[in-house]
Parts: sequence; structure tokens; C-alpha cells
Amino acid sequence: MERAHVYILSNKNRTALYVGYTIDLKRRVLEHKNKRGAKFTKRYSIFDLVYFEEFNSKYNARKREHQLKNWHKEWKWNLIKENNTELKDLFDQIK
Repeated sequence: MERAHVYILSNKNRTALYVGYTIDLKRRVLEHKNKRGAKFTKRYSIFDLVYFEEFNSKYNARKREHQLKNWHKEWKWNLIKENNTELKDLFDQIK
């Protein structure tokens, strides 16, 4: 099976979030960092990877993405802080 990821990006000031999914996390985050990602991330300078999850199927990753997109912003921040207490960019941790 093909692995897939759900990821959350934030801006430098940690005031905005973007939730997405992809089968190539490193490539996709680089696209965002090089302003070739979504218009929303480009407009609000949302380039830092603050959270990600890995799945064994695109279907499960997409399902989780939809779930997270429907969460309140506070819930998303709680999830992020649970796994990334310093809220640092996790890009270097991608395999």
C-alpha cells in the first residue's frame, strides 16, 4: 500500500493553520515553502510544518484530513501542542 500523510502548517507567528494531505510530504511542504502550494498558504505565509500523521492509505489520510478541517481551531492547536510542545518547524524530521 501507498503511504500518505495529513499535515498541518502554520505561519511564523502561529496565528493561522492550514490542513492538507499528500502522498509525498517532503515535496508538498517544499512546494508550500517555495510559494507553489495552495493560494491560502501563499497569501498568509503559512510555511512551517507543525504537525503530521502517517497513514497506510490515501483513503484514510483523506478521511483524517476532512475530520481535522472540521475541528475548531482550538482543538487543532491542542493536537499540535500535544506532539510539538515548542511549536517548531518539523520539516527536518521528514524521512
